[in-house]
Amino acid sequence: MPSRQVHHRREKKQVLKFTINCTAPAKLIDIDQLRKFLVDRIKVNGKAGQLGNKVSVSRDKTNIYVSAVAPFSKSYLKYLTKKYLKKENLRDFLRVVATNKATYELRFFNIGDNEDEDDE
Repeated sequence: MPSRQVHHRREKKQVLKFTINCTAPAKLIDIDQLRKFLVDRIKVNGKAGQLGNKVSVSRDKTNIYVSAVAPFSKSYLKYLTKKYLKKENLRDFLRVVATNKATYELRFFNIGDNEDEDDE
């Protein structure tokens, strides 16, 4: 009888990459402070602030980049960004909008569009 060789497949870990674009309110918020807030609040295995090698948060001049190993939710990133805006009392002026599958953008609310309703 020939001996059977067992081949084990290595599972390739899926790395998810997300971007938070902060170009519009760049003068209002401190991007490094938002990055630090995300590092302190992102939970990995139920523990906040202990990212290990599963999640990394980096930034450049106007963007924040989050790369994480696969069970990581994009909506969790939106939740934490909104929580930061509320803490800084900017939630009334800014909103978090998904521009594509892996990017969120901070935008100002459009206040001047409601002028037609007062004419009635």
